[in-house]
Amino acid sequence: MANVRNPHSDSRLPKVLDEAARLFRSRGFEGTSVREIAKAVGMLPGSIYCHFETKEALLVAVYVKGVQQISDAVRAAINRESEPWDRLEAACVAHLEAILHDDDYAQVVIRVRPADVPVANESLIELRNQYETLFSDLIKDLPVSRSTDRRALRLMLMGAMNWAQTWYRPGGRFNPRSIARKFIALLRQGQEVAV
Repeated sequence: MANVRNPHSDSRLPKVLDEAARLFRSRGFEGTSVREIAKAVGMLPGSIYCHFETKEALLVAVYVKGVQQISDAVRAAINRESEPWDRLEAACVAHLEAILHDDDYAQVVIRVRPADVPVANESLIELRNQYETLFSDLIKDLPVSRSTDRRALRLMLMGAMNWAQTWYRPGGRFNPRSIARKFIALLRQGQEVAV
């Protein structure tokens, strides 16, 4: 998926990904050149192309790592809970902690939209959809009204959580746990009224 060209281990590859994530986050995908990434790692630009066919392939590799980190955090959180609403809340806390933490990979996943990179659009959407399957499964297990549109519920929840990075302030009134609790309380309240 990430079009890594050279399967052989290169000790500089993690640094390439780290610098690409840092620069994609701070300058955006379009505002970052392979030359800048190579310079930050102390490589020649051609050396990066030994590992990645294109800048888009490098972005997909950064996305893969970011989605994996967020997914691992969510899975670990939900494995500690058994009640469906508690599992969803734990997943929301883990997701929010991941995207609101000062992490370059998570910020690239949240800030670089698939539509912004047409060449990698399908790969980025596939990664996003694989991740959101975790939330689809959690929402499928909720004891909600049969008339509830679970897909719309997931889309609304994911949108609300991902938008939090635009207004969240570290040390402010809300932390990731309190945000997740409020979101889940509102969803539950809406279900109780609807039943």
